[in-house]
Amino acid sequence: MALSPTLAVFLTPDKRTLIFATKGVIAMALALTAALYLDLERPYWALVSAVFLQMRPESGLVLEKGLCQIIGTLVGGVVGIAILSGFYNAPELAILTLTLWLGLNSALSAMVRHINFVYAFAMAGITPCLIVLLVMVNPATANSETIFAVAHSRVSEIIVGAICATLVSQLLWPVRVTEGLQKQTRKIVNQTLEYLTLELDLNGSHENRHQQIDAILESLAEASDDANALSYEGPEGPGRSRAANLLFNKVLSLLAVIQIFGRLQRNHEELMTGTLSGLIRTLKSNFKAMSESDDFHFCYELAHRQRREIIHYRNTHACISPLESRLLKTASELASDLVLVLRAFKALESPDKTLLNAPAIQTHRDPLLGLITGVRTMLIFLIGAGIWIGTASSAALMIMTMPVIFSIMMARLPLPLLSMILRRLLIGVMIAIPVAIFYALELLAQSSGDIEIMLLVLAGPFFIGLMALANRATLPYGLGFCIPFAILVSPSKDMTQAFAIDSTLSKAMAIFVGVSILYWLFKLVTEPGVKMMQQRLLNATRKDLIDMVKQDKPEDWFNARMADRLLRLANYERSSQSSNRTLTDLGLTGLNLGHVSVRLRRLLASISDSQLDELLQDWQLALANAFILCSRGENPPEFRASCERLLARLQTDGLAQEQLEMVQGMFERLIMTFERSAAMISNANAPATQAESAPPQEQESTSEQKP
Repeated sequence: MALSPTLAVFLTPDKRTLIFATKGVIAMALALTAALYLDLERPYWALVSAVFLQMRPESGLVLEKGLCQIIGTLVGGVVGIAILSGFYNAPELAILTLTLWLGLNSALSAMVRHINFVYAFAMAGITPCLIVLLVMVNPATANSETIFAVAHSRVSEIIVGAICATLVSQLLWPVRVTEGLQKQTRKIVNQTLEYLTLELDLNGSHENRHQQIDAILESLAEASDDANALSYEGPEGPGRSRAANLLFNKVLSLLAVIQIFGRLQRNHEELMTGTLSGLIRTLKSNFKAMSESDDFHFCYELAHRQRREIIHYRNTHACISPLESRLLKTASELASDLVLVLRAFKALESPDKTLLNAPAIQTHRDPLLGLITGVRTMLIFLIGAGIWIGTASSAALMIMTMPVIFSIMMARLPLPLLSMILRRLLIGVMIAIPVAIFYALELLAQSSGDIEIMLLVLAGPFFIGLMALANRATLPYGLGFCIPFAILVSPSKDMTQAFAIDSTLSKAMAIFVGVSILYWLFKLVTEPGVKMMQQRLLNATRKDLIDMVKQDKPEDWFNARMADRLLRLANYERSSQSSNRTLTDLGLTGLNLGHVSVRLRRLLASISDSQLDELLQDWQLALANAFILCSRGENPPEFRASCERLLARLQTDGLAQEQLEMVQGMFERLIMTFERSAAMISNANAPATQAESAPPQEQESTSEQKP
């Protein structure tokens, strides 16, 4: 009988899991020993600090997270001292100030993408809580010396844990980010080639295309987080990081451009000339050959040859229409981007100093999401404060610490996934309670108190918890076990309080109640409706379409900002169980519009005409407005008029006929795109009764026009 995945982690662990758990136990033993040697007041915070750094074992990520943890802790320590200096005689004001500080850090954490930077904000927010609350437990002893001593101890404990975990990660069985990222980028390149083939396949389904796009966007989001940490892995790290960012950026360019050919052959068969049909067949054949090959050099040479052949054909072939001329130019640009993707992939193994830099994928910064995240964190803290004040139990401080960190760290997760993680976290807490009371504390109470015995007693439970932490499916169990276990045992030179069973049970209950409250707060304090969030994403895209012309590298800038936005649009539509995926399609259209506007300006860069510049600005605004009108199912007549005015001016300026035809072809395609998108949204928003009453053939035709 096959074991369940959860049991398999513990009963048949792989080598990676065993090494991860061994390194974790060594790091935590080192952190505890150092904290005890330095005579720090609460050494278990060094253990907790080390646990958080074990979440990802790669050296670059651990080093980056350690630095983020130290910086966040130092900033939080200064804030904690400042709050106590100003309000140690006014606990209500101190609590209020802590609440606002937590809300600010939580809101700011929602504005960054990288999980290690989120962790820095979490540490900056929670450190002053650890300092202020532990001083306020004994207000009679509060003075400047006590305040500094508490702050010094909390900051030192957290930093000791971070340093020990970082050292072990660097020195014992080091795992590099580069190795994992090479696998991730290979997966992304293969997914992209498969999608390019699928997009050009007339027999491919709308659902399959979106499943492939969703997978690519999710892989890009995951890999971009790791790419930041490459900079910490030796002198070649920054070069590899730039190569990874360039690869991610150009993959988005490929997604933007390939839509043109796929949608054209599906929705405008009457415009397909023999040249365009042959071009699409050749592209599809080459993409398929590359996706099926494991030979990098074959793929790279084929991509280069494809680019040369398209350019040669375009230079020697007389186009029969402006649209055909423009699409041949677009195909050559697509082939060039694919060459850059493959070159960037190769540079992850052998850094290429000639590669151009590209910005890293940026998070979509929505102040509304920041406000919701901040309010949720403040609520869990205030609920904990109310319980603490109402019960006068120091154990209630647990509600004001660990759940607060989790509320910040987990805020970006989708609600269904988050609910599952918190449930598993609670199971880990429930397992940690009896293990701490009936195993660890029972044995430690009978021991001689030597640190060696303490380490041996703690090593077994931590090893099992770290085995769970090493695997994504069981990570919540491991996190829910390791941190409460460390807090409940509270290893130190003086174990008197930990051995008091009533105190330990109170802490256990507080941790369980705190995570339970957080679970329901995530259920109650949620984002606004899906439609509102989707519209905000589309409005942000419109704004970027206007602002991108002010950037030095507008195409790269736009790609970096659209990646997370597209992933959010896709996630919102999947969470609403929408089958047509119209707004994700519109988001991909928005990505393409940005590329088109850049190419238009590049084409007209040689013309010096102030009136043309004004017309271009008007055209850019009309383009952005047309995008929003399409999202409402409305045709944008002003955009056609803007195109006509711009074409008339270009004729006056004496633009070469070949270039003029290219611009005309570009405008024709954009007008068709807007008309199709408006019809697609309008059909999707039509009453369900109309859809049900439509004949089957008509429904099939409508669905075929949606991609």
